[in-house]
Amino acid sequence: MIPQHVLVLNASYEPINVCSIRRAVVLLLKEKAEILEHGPRAIRGVTRDFPSPHVIRLVHRVRVPRYEARRMSRRALFARDGHECQYCGSRSRLTVDHVVPRSRGGDSSWMNVVTSCAPCNARKGDALCDEVHMYPRVTPHTPHPGVFIDVAMARRPAAWSPYLIAA
Repeated sequence: MIPQHVLVLNASYEPINVCSIRRAVVLLLKEKAEILEHGPRAIRGVTRDFPSPHVIRLVHRVRVPRYEARRMSRRALFARDGHECQYCGSRSRLTVDHVVPRSRGGDSSWMNVVTSCAPCNARKGDALCDEVHMYPRVTPHTPHPGVFIDVAMARRPAAWSPYLIAA
């Protein structure tokens, strides 16, 4: 079976994103990328055939926005925090909590939000952590690049593993 998603690496082998197989073939046709891992089947074209790509690498390095600037989403936040409440460890009824509440000048940055279950979020309310003695298990941080790959793909294909270990 031909994979539906392809891992895209920068010229420096840094994971950038996941794209469709169609987009990967366009990058290959324009000679903007090369195949690093492929499957046994071929994608047949009018003038030539391509091995079905699993992992491609861009020929020239592209500037990628720093991960702090990447758009934050609930899915990315939950993936960063392991899909568990950072106060009690619960894995149900997850919400987003601002460590420094927005009502007190906190922003919605990676460094100020954590995953919280609804009961912990309600208990904390708009108080600071010191006021209610509730502290996140892990200090909020900018996620590593692999988090964005996890958000794009629920299961990582085995062919991607060597390229995501460093991420």
